[in-house]
Amino acid sequence: MKTTDKAAMRPLELWGGIECTVNRVGEEFFDQFDQSGHPSRLSDLDLVARLGIRTMRYPIVWERTYRDGAAEADWSYPDAAMKKLDELDIEPIVGLVHHGSGPRHTNLLDPEFPEKTAQYAAEVARRYPHLEKYTPVNEPLTTARFSALYGHWYPHATDGKAFMQALIYQCKAVALSMRAIREVNPLAELVQTEDMGRTYSTRKLAYQADFENERRWLSFDLLCGRVDRDHPMWGFLKHVGIDSREVMWFADNPCPPDILGINHYLTSERFLDERLDRYPAHTHGGNGRHQYADVEAVRVRAEGIGGPKQILKETWDRYGMPIAVTEAHLGCTRDEQMRWLVEVWDAAKTLRKQGADIRAVTVWSMFGAYDWCSLLTKWCGSYEAGVFEIREGKPRRTVLARLVQNLAQGCVPNYEFLRSPGWWARDDRLEYPPVSAPVALEAPRERAYAL
Repeated sequence: MKTTDKAAMRPLELWGGIECTVNRVGEEFFDQFDQSGHPSRLSDLDLVARLGIRTMRYPIVWERTYRDGAAEADWSYPDAAMKKLDELDIEPIVGLVHHGSGPRHTNLLDPEFPEKTAQYAAEVARRYPHLEKYTPVNEPLTTARFSALYGHWYPHATDGKAFMQALIYQCKAVALSMRAIREVNPLAELVQTEDMGRTYSTRKLAYQADFENERRWLSFDLLCGRVDRDHPMWGFLKHVGIDSREVMWFADNPCPPDILGINHYLTSERFLDERLDRYPAHTHGGNGRHQYADVEAVRVRAEGIGGPKQILKETWDRYGMPIAVTEAHLGCTRDEQMRWLVEVWDAAKTLRKQGADIRAVTVWSMFGAYDWCSLLTKWCGSYEAGVFEIREGKPRRTVLARLVQNLAQGCVPNYEFLRSPGWWARDDRLEYPPVSAPVALEAPRERAYAL
């Protein structure tokens, strides 16, 4: 599929985003905004506007608005933020649930989670009827994995059925939320995000890699109404006990995204190896059939990683729908952060020339992020700077800001150091004995309902 003439003429945009996760561990909520102090510094948005950014992923997070319950809903902060964004001529892409499970009266395994989320979405739409872009639930599949398969976040389930149920409820929440929003504003668009990577493996574990590489598309496939009895994941859904009527609901009520939001990190590409002695114990796991280590592919795969260009191409080839990179971030030194952002930008530009309808690249974590080193399971005080550094309480521009300003104007500065490869493309990236793992192995595939 090729871009339309209109899409081809539209320049690649640079969007911005603020890390806004509100997740729950046990009875404690981990709120990135509480950490960063941004709600008390709306002047932060003036700094963003000066960079030339005119579209921004911005939260009106359910858990914050309903912190003390629906009866005590506090709209003072989002009221001020939406007013400020409007004054600055920055269009928000509004996020409602960001790696969360909702306020205390619900969770990802609550059968009423979709309807409750949609009720909140309707409130937001009625309060701000001019808003046109929404992400009701950020990264549903990733959140389902962390909350209901690995048990890191609330409700801390660890089985296949809970994982799939959490994913289905989140995707249904997206569809019902967009239905409610469009009753207020029929022009509202869905920008649906998902962390998208690829899994590689040894020949023995090719079946598991195949499974994970198919599973990664489920959020988009469900919303597009593509999951039926002929879908590769149908057998797994039945195997773990999901009622087929819950799945077929999406075929009867499709809610295809207006823009597919791809979030891709260096850690998004994984490598699976049954030779446990090669890897530290904390990487060991399994699927009930084989034990194996799950490590970052960049640290072991001889061929390196496919990177953003491969992921974006795979997404375009599968869906042929408008795409935006909705998170581009690397927690590293300033020069490596700049190399990564330029690599993502160049990948988007290259694929646009080849006909892919890629609309934007989003500089994520404009003001940095806290405690992702623990996957937000405990307060560590670990901070990763973004375009601005905020540890001293007042945002300070980093060298990344100048690059962002250039990209917002459509050009890449000719810095000498940008001509050298990032650490992910150098030989010193390897931490383990290198293993060759082609994208397509020739070994026969085995059907296995793994996790």
